[in-house]
Amino acid sequence: MASNHVDVLVVGAGISGIGQAYHLQTEAPDRTYLILEGRADIGGTWDLFRYPGIRSDSDMHTLGFEFKPWNAEKSIADGPSIMAYLRETIAEHGIDRHIRFNHLVRHAEWSSETATWTVDVELATTGEHLTYTCNFLSMCSGYYSYRHGHTPDFEGRDRFQGRIVHPQQWPDDLDDAGKRVVVIGSGATAMTLVPAMAATAAHVTMLQRSPTYVAAGPDVDVIANGLRKVLPDSVAYSVTRWKNTTLQQFMYKRMRANPQKAKNLLVGRVRKALGPEYDVDTHFTPSYAPWDQRLCLVPNGDLFEAINAGTASVVTDTIVGFDETGIQLESGEHLDADIIITATGLEMVTLGEVDFVVDGEPVDFAQTWSYKGFAYSDVPNLASTFGYVNASWTLRADLIATYTCRLLNHMAETDTTICTPRLRPSDASMVARPMLDHLTSGYVQRAADRFPKQGDREPWINPQDYAKDRKMFRKEPVDDEVMTFTTARPSTQAPRVYQSVGR
Repeated sequence: MASNHVDVLVVGAGISGIGQAYHLQTEAPDRTYLILEGRADIGGTWDLFRYPGIRSDSDMHTLGFEFKPWNAEKSIADGPSIMAYLRETIAEHGIDRHIRFNHLVRHAEWSSETATWTVDVELATTGEHLTYTCNFLSMCSGYYSYRHGHTPDFEGRDRFQGRIVHPQQWPDDLDDAGKRVVVIGSGATAMTLVPAMAATAAHVTMLQRSPTYVAAGPDVDVIANGLRKVLPDSVAYSVTRWKNTTLQQFMYKRMRANPQKAKNLLVGRVRKALGPEYDVDTHFTPSYAPWDQRLCLVPNGDLFEAINAGTASVVTDTIVGFDETGIQLESGEHLDADIIITATGLEMVTLGEVDFVVDGEPVDFAQTWSYKGFAYSDVPNLASTFGYVNASWTLRADLIATYTCRLLNHMAETDTTICTPRLRPSDASMVARPMLDHLTSGYVQRAADRFPKQGDREPWINPQDYAKDRKMFRKEPVDDEVMTFTTARPSTQAPRVYQSVGR
């Protein structure tokens, strides 16, 4: 059984892992690192999902990296364009040579005596197991299971004579030309699929149990494209990123402060797009407040165009069950279908479905407290990237990557080897809240009992404010009397072996 050691192991070669690698190289360049990726390619979400129309639901000036300008004309980009951007990033910075593909991390065990993580890895291609050790573990594996999506147990599913597909396992041979398609769901995936498939299918029906807030917007940022004509790319990108992050946070706070006014605005725009005869109250007027769940972006109003053209429609009803030819609804209506797409959501998981052990004790993350939204009480030398739910994921991923480097550098400067968030005596009375306590989405609620708790005071909260986070992660001291810094006994420290994995 092979064994290799590096200073930092990064788990996941998606946006978060690539960003973490760049920051390690530039802000903690004395540390060796590897990225372990369970799949055969980079990209994470953008490699996994292959359904028609796959695109970003955030602008690429904020979903892109802070250090790598997005220069394409479209700011709402399709999956292949995002993959090309990621490939260009890893090639430019030599990150590709640090990635080990088909390395599935199964188990991670911490020893305080040696200040090391021992990580068990299964090779996806052969089933062989390898062991890696590291001093610091950076989990960049996302928040959902790559094994399967969420699919409710629909009565009569086996009776259906057509094809049933979940977007997370999209088949290469699916032909929707001239077919009747029903897409079950009302989230971003469904609203992407419906107009994309409506271009070739006979008809596409979006079947939803309840409505979602929808906001139409252009897929081109005119200001960004104009700035690039008169400014260097890096400057134009920085200005656009600042503009968009400021606008995102402003709109989010205004909507949360004035939910009824925001609701009227969002629903009013849909009503204008679909016309006075359309039943917007039934199909596009949610019962919850804006941002209790994520808003869905409709680039250039493509969903509304498909509905107006008659190639797509929305049905709001409850499913009784499937039969041979489609779906029977509670209202008595029957939806005829040749293809059923179950865009019914994701299965959220904690830290890549890896089993963690600290000093012989299994870690139940549901019993831990979230430290600044990226680390966990009593779990040493571990960072976990979880982006924003009210803005672009990468904004927070970049900040966490920088903070991880600050922790590593502080340990080097103070000759310590272990950093662990510990509850203060005054924190014993904290009121526990869910880590994502302001989101009511089904995929969040299904997993709430498996996620860490957040408290009622800093730093035991999960921040969702980019301006505050920038200050906290980049300026505030890492030695805050909560993150404790200690040293393993020198006589028992693991040897530092860099064979075949150094820079």
